[in-house]
Amino acid sequence: MVEFLLNLDRDVLIFLNNLGNETWDAFWLFVTKQFNWIPIFLIILYLVFKHYGWRHSLLILGMIALLLLITDQTTNHLFKYRFERLRPGSDPTLNGLIRAVHTSHTFSFISGHASNSMAAAFFLFAVLKTRVKYIEIMFLWPLVFAYSRIYLGLHYPADILAGYLWGILMALLVLQVYKRVRDHYFPNREHLDATL
Repeated sequence: MVEFLLNLDRDVLIFLNNLGNETWDAFWLFVTKQFNWIPIFLIILYLVFKHYGWRHSLLILGMIALLLLITDQTTNHLFKYRFERLRPGSDPTLNGLIRAVHTSHTFSFISGHASNSMAAAFFLFAVLKTRVKYIEIMFLWPLVFAYSRIYLGLHYPADILAGYLWGILMALLVLQVYKRVRDHYFPNREHLDATL
């Protein structure tokens, strides 16, 4: 069963990666850099401050910073250096089968980009869902961001899916911490999101 799943993972990677061509390489190289997403982050920051005020927003931002720290450190130390899965672009068995647009000699499983982006998106969705219409569109960010990693030959699909799952689990954990701190420092119910 494990061998079947690994072969499926490899086949899906080869298919998705080979959808690309040189015309799109620059676009996906741009998409994969977190710095280039700053305009989206600024819009989200604006929405948080608009709906929660500066004191509560600082709490939310602090929780997101904590979430990203936990997610980033665990993906590296709990997974990548234990599984030591080669990135597709560094795997000699995939030479000639994929387009390794960008290479890295770090390990692949699980994707830190996928886990961090999904963790942040899930947390922010939970905080903003009753206050911002169509906030679910935010989930396009981790989807596009993670696909860039497959396109460039940096991650297998299973790395992305496991990263998403880990990000959601970490977001659920930090949401519990957020609720306790929020309820202690912001007991006025009109400032609270009752659905959290």
